[in-house]
This record gives sequence, structure tokens and C-alpha cells, in this order.
Amino acid sequence: MKKVLLSAVAIFAFAFANAQEVETTDNGGFAKGNVFVSGAVSFSSEKDVQNTFVIAPKAGYFVSDNIAVGLQVGYTTTKYDTPDATDNTFSVGAFGRYYFTPASKFSLFGDLGFTYDNYDRESLAGFGYNGKGDGFTVAIKPGINYFLSNHFSLEASVAALSYETTKPDGGSSSDRFFVGGDWTNVSFGVIYKF
Repeated sequence: MKKVLLSAVAIFAFAFANAQEVETTDNGGFAKGNVFVSGAVSFSSEKDVQNTFVIAPKAGYFVSDNIAVGLQVGYTTTKYDTPDATDNTFSVGAFGRYYFTPASKFSLFGDLGFTYDNYDRESLAGFGYNGKGDGFTVAIKPGINYFLSNHFSLEASVAALSYETTKPDGGSSSDRFFVGGDWTNVSFGVIYKF
């Protein structure tokens, strides 16, 4: 009887430990070795003014439980009606993130990113809009992350501190420094974790 009772207790303890482990891993969160993908796809149109299309995929890898590094690329094209012009921008960048509570459903993060941009502007009406150039942006963004399931999460971030420089070919560069919470530039996204 003692052996049966001890065996039943051992089986119950083992089953309880496995249930706790499943419960912990199914509530979402990030851990070392996780990979995630995210990004943006958008189209906007303003009648008789402009049409804009953006695609910007992003992927990251957790080098530790709290730190993720990643790469991003982007392409934006804008067609202006007045003047008749197009603006195409290709960007590539890298980012690093620090998650404050990576193993929970809800976590805060800080994002430091660097982006290189190359643009080509062409006016079909000859308004002197033509030109090529490049530039870069460095930005710090705080954000929040909430897991809906073990693989999908919602994310929101806002630009808080950034420096941007743009230089047209054959021209002088223009610089912009931004500090503060630009609440008109809040970005929302969906993340898929592998």
C-alpha cells in the first residue's frame, strides 16, 4: 500500500510540474534564442495631392532573455499630383532592444535604431524637384508589448529622441534633432514569435 501511495504521489507531482511548465510557456513572452518578425505595410491616398505606399519588414533575435538585435529594410514610394512628381526611398537599418520584463505577457522595452536612407526624387513637370541623395537616422523609442498568444503580440512605440541628416547629391546636408513624445507618430504593430 505504501508503494502504491508513493507512486501515486510521484505521478501526481510529475503531472503537476509538467502542467506548470506548459502554463508558463503558453502565456507568451520572450526568451534567449527567440526570433521574431514584424514590419509595416501601408497605403495612403489624399485626393488630388498624393498617394503613398510603404513596405518595411523587420526581424529580430534574442541574444539573451532581455536583449534583442535585428535588421530592417523599407521601401516607400510617393506619387504627388501637384506638381507631378515621384519620391522613392529605400532604407536599411539595424536595431537593438532591451526588454524590462521579457518573460511576461506585458513588457516594456527601449529601442535604439540606426537607418540609412537612399532617395530618388523626380519631377515629371520640370519643377526642379529632381534629385538623388542619402541620409541616416538614429532614434531611441520606448514601447510596450502585449502577447495575445504564445506566438502573436501587439506592439506600440513612440519616437522620443532622434537625429536625422539628409544630403542631396551635390548639395549641402540638412540636419534635424528631435526630443519629446511625438504622439502623432505612435506606431502600432503585430509581432510573430518563432
